[in-house]
Amino acid sequence: MYGMCGKLTAQAGKREEFMQILVRAAKVVAQIPGCQIYLVNADLADETGIWVYEVWETKEAHDASLHDEQVRALISEARPLMSDPPEGIELNVIGGHGIRFDPVGKGETLS
Repeated sequence: MYGMCGKLTAQAGKREEFMQILVRAAKVVAQIPGCQIYLVNADLADETGIWVYEVWETKEAHDASLHDEQVRALISEARPLMSDPPEGIELNVIGGHGIRFDPVGKGETLS
């Protein structure tokens, strides 16, 4: 599985508005094939920081989501609220609690 953890920085006083757009995005991507998790988190130590954690079945599924018209519209709506370029990392999701995971393609799950 493919994961991403990204930090977004909102303009001062705009974090709540920005997070509401991201929560709407979560509802959109929940309907897109391959999306397992899309979590929006407020940074407790930074009043402008937002962290988004995503898990997708594949990187290709994630990349395809960026071509969805609703996703593109929400990105356009959120972009003016950002004060800095997004930061983030790509992850190879190994397993854990919260999603069904088939690490070897044989029906075994780690959850």
